[in-house]
Amino acid sequence: MTGITKKTRKNLMVFSGRCGRDLAEEVAGLIGTVVVPTQIYDFANGEIFVRYEESVRGCDAFVLQSHAAPINEAIMEQLIMVDALKRASAKRISVVLPFYGYGRQDKKHRGREPISARLMADLFKTAGADRLMAVDLHTDQIQGFFDGPVDHLMALPVLSAYVAQRYCDEELTVVSPDAGRIKVAEHWSRRLGGAPLAFIHKTRDITQPNVSIANRVVGEVAGRVCVVVDDMIDTGGTIVKAAEACMDAGAAGVVIAATHAIFSDPAIERLSSSLAREVIVTNTLPLQPEQHFDKLTVLSVGPLIAEAITAVFNDGSVTSLFDGLS
Repeated sequence: MTGITKKTRKNLMVFSGRCGRDLAEEVAGLIGTVVVPTQIYDFANGEIFVRYEESVRGCDAFVLQSHAAPINEAIMEQLIMVDALKRASAKRISVVLPFYGYGRQDKKHRGREPISARLMADLFKTAGADRLMAVDLHTDQIQGFFDGPVDHLMALPVLSAYVAQRYCDEELTVVSPDAGRIKVAEHWSRRLGGAPLAFIHKTRDITQPNVSIANRVVGEVAGRVCVVVDDMIDTGGTIVKAAEACMDAGAAGVVIAATHAIFSDPAIERLSSSLAREVIVTNTLPLQPEQHFDKLTVLSVGPLIAEAITAVFNDGSVTSLFDGLS
């Protein structure tokens, strides 16, 4: 008797928690599917319940959740979603992190401190994740914390294309808010046709979070529009001071560009009243109506994530999406 081999049809399914649902729906729509209906609610004591309303057996699952405030609830919800998929026999589980929570705690600055970014990776692995996909990790080394494939997506092409088009008639200088982000600024420079580089020489008190002192600008900024670039804006103190330092050094104007708009208080007040002409961010984190202001521009990373998910599902190359960004 001749044996019959049955081919299993691959099935891509997109899942979303309650944080960043709009981005998940955009991504699903671009892929040509919908977000799987999911029952999620809190018990009286704050515990989270998750149940999928259709079968997930044998699927290729992509679980998207933005780690926005309250960040610990968002992370726990996503971990529970992954656990539910694992126990419901999903074939492969990819965790999509538009913003990787605790990414700033990637090393020990002093004794008796945690490496919380590593703990995050361990938690997702324990929950059942086979793969991580994140946008603009705070440092590249975080990719090594997860025991499995990590796709590090970059919002630079999205942000730089907008800046190049909008400010095509300006003489631009790319400014790093500190010496540690010079590599990112170099990528920006190449994308903007070899624009000059500058950085802010600053000091930071490691005993106080979100506190830094912008000392002086190193580089060619006089008479030029400075594009101050960073991976995230939390309280806005660092990047606003960088903008002020550029203007004090004779810049013709300042544009702020960052991937993750965390926007903790008092970021909105600082940014809206800052010397910057425009503040450009992406939608890796959801913004509430009260967090929008006149000079804010929000660009979507939905097409970027959708393209990466499609490449992973079809066993293609995610690296090829970022040619020249090694």
